[in-house]
Amino acid sequence: ATVLVAAAPCALVISIPVTYVAAMGRASRDGVLIKGGIYLEELGRLRAIALDKTGTLTHGRPELTEIHPLDGRDPDQLLTLAATAERRSEHPIARAIVRAADARNLTIGEPDTFHAAVGGGIHARIDGTDLTIASPDYTTSQGHDLNPAVTDVIEGLESAGNTTVVMADPTGPLAVLAVADTIRPQAADTIEHLRALGVHHITMLTGDNPRTARAIATRAGIDHVDASLRPEDKAARIRQLVDEHHHVAMVGDGINDAPPLTAASVGIAMGTAGSDIALETADVALMADDLTRLVTAITIGRRTRRVVTQNVALSLIILAALVPAALLGVIGLTAAVLAHELSELVVILNGTRMAKK
Repeated sequence: ATVLVAAAPCALVISIPVTYVAAMGRASRDGVLIKGGIYLEELGRLRAIALDKTGTLTHGRPELTEIHPLDGRDPDQLLTLAATAERRSEHPIARAIVRAADARNLTIGEPDTFHAAVGGGIHARIDGTDLTIASPDYTTSQGHDLNPAVTDVIEGLESAGNTTVVMADPTGPLAVLAVADTIRPQAADTIEHLRALGVHHITMLTGDNPRTARAIATRAGIDHVDASLRPEDKAARIRQLVDEHHHVAMVGDGINDAPPLTAASVGIAMGTAGSDIALETADVALMADDLTRLVTAITIGRRTRRVVTQNVALSLIILAALVPAALLGVIGLTAAVLAHELSELVVILNGTRMAKK
C-alpha cells in the first residue's frame, strides 16, 4: 500500500492542466483569448511569425488620396461609379472609396450585380456596363492592357506609399485610384519585443504591391517581405515557414487571412478589427485592437512552458525519491501520504502563479 501511494502520479498529472487553466485565465484578463492548451503550448514554442499588413501592421482604414482619370471624365463622376461598384464589398480599400464619395456628398447607387474576386478585386455591373476595380496585376490578368502612361501613374503613386487599384470597363481602364493606410504606432516596438522574446524570423505577408509593402515593412522594422500574394499564396508561404521553423504563428484580421491562419501552427486574429471568419478560424484572438497584445500572448506562452517544466521536474523528482524509499521501507504509509499530498499542493500553488502577473 505504501508503494502504491508513493508511486501515484497525481502531482505529475495535475501539474499541467492547473497551469494551463491559470494561464488562459490570466491571458483573457489581459485581452487575449486562447482557445485551448495546445495553442498556449505553441505560443511558448514560437520561432517564426508572419503578419498580414492591412489591419494588422496598419490600422486597416486606408483613405482615398487620389483619383487619376484616364478617359477625360470628371473625377467625381468616376468616384461615384467606383463607390457604387464597391458598396457591397467589405475590403478596406472599398470602404475607403465609399467613404470618400460620402465625404463629397456624391449619390451612391446600387450595382445590378456584384462579385468579389478574393485577393484580386471586384466585378460589378452598373446600368448594364461591366466594371472591374482591382489591383494592376489582376486587371492585366483580366485582359486589360495597361499602357506605359498608365503604368507610370501607378508606379509614381506606389513609390509615394500608396496602394493603387484600376477601374476598367470593357473598353479599357477608366481611372487609377490611390489609397494610403497608416502604420500602427506600436508596430515597431512590437517587432522589437518579439525579437527579444526569441522569435528570430518575422515576415510580412500582403497582397499589396512590393513597393508599398517594402515601405511599410521598413517602418515596422521587418526584414522579410512577401508581396503581391493571393490568399492561397499566403497559405503556401505559411506551410513553407512551418517546414522550415516548425512553430509558426500567422497574425491577420480579414476574410482573406482565413487560409493562412489555418495553415499556421497557431493562428492569431486581431479581435475587434477582425472579420467573423478570421475570428472563427483563429486559435488565438487579440480582443483589443492593439498589436502589443501579441507580445502579451507570447510572453504568457513562454512563462507557461517554464512553469510546466518546473512542475513536471518537481513531480518526477518527488516520485524518484518516494518510490525507492517506500520499497526499502524507509518511509511508512503516513509519511508517503503526507509527502504525496504536499507535492500536489506545491505543484498546484506553482501552477496558479500563472493567474497573476
